[in-house]
Amino acid sequence: MLLEFDSDQRLWRSTVREVLAKQCPSTLVRSIADKGGDPEPLWRSYIDLGWTELIEPEAAIELAIVLEELGRATDPTPFLATMTQFAPLASRFMEPPEAGATVYAGVSARREAGGWVLEGATRHVLEADRATRFAVVTDAGVFVVPAGDIVVHREPVFDPVLHIGSVTLSGVRVPDDHLLRVDPEPARHIALTGLALTMVGACQRVLDLVLEHVRTRQQFGVPIGTFQAVKHKAVDMHIAIERARALAYFAALTIREDDPRRRLAASMAKAAAGECQSLVFRHGMQLSGAMSFTWENDLQFALKRAKSGELLLGGAAEHRALIAEEYRAAEF
Repeated sequence: MLLEFDSDQRLWRSTVREVLAKQCPSTLVRSIADKGGDPEPLWRSYIDLGWTELIEPEAAIELAIVLEELGRATDPTPFLATMTQFAPLASRFMEPPEAGATVYAGVSARREAGGWVLEGATRHVLEADRATRFAVVTDAGVFVVPAGDIVVHREPVFDPVLHIGSVTLSGVRVPDDHLLRVDPEPARHIALTGLALTMVGACQRVLDLVLEHVRTRQQFGVPIGTFQAVKHKAVDMHIAIERARALAYFAALTIREDDPRRRLAASMAKAAAGECQSLVFRHGMQLSGAMSFTWENDLQFALKRAKSGELLLGGAAEHRALIAEEYRAAEF
């Protein structure tokens, strides 16, 4: 496996970053958080740019680059849920600009004449309130259900531009042609890797803002970035981010190559990203001082996006336990 970007991938990263700097600046994120602005034009621009076409395994690294940059920009669109949760399970039902969401647990299916009936409820579904279709994972298979058949309530969360909802399916009838006989496990690897990359991007944004602050904020006549204690914390943040980034891209590589290590790699990436956000959150708040507690400071958006990723699809402790269980079961 190649563990460094080639020239095309470096160009792709710079292109994505330039696009987001123009189309998804912090002012847009703030306008959505403050005034309920509409992210639909931004979402459509992603579609026009072809970013929603990165659904094949061969494009895993290119998609990973987009996801990291979107995390860095605190993307307010349904891209993450649509591309890393819905598309891996039900790509043939994707019809941009419609968004998709995925229900991983809490729903049962029973066979009835002419189709299936779904019952159940779950919480913390990413993009539940904005999705047009849902991929609902059950023991019988994955069902594609239109949003109109599902009761959805948006849940208030501390990330002001992230959409999380609870869903309820009560006697929802689904025809046979909306049942997909697919294994949800490989799709879950993509979802975990996507969250890890988003968290890495958000943590990088925190570090960027903190470095800008410590270079300009002065105390005793010198920038506080010259103090050894500040340098140590900044270096710790950088190392944690680089470690989490390396594991996240390794997970993306295993997805591209369909490597049997992809299950472990996805959990390792999510665990490392969770540990990274914990350290970056703590040091970022300390180094930015009282400014980080104010609504006017853009640092909050990146901090909240990183913390939200930790709370979705299992935190660092849960994935470390999965990794330990996997190794205990292995024969060496």
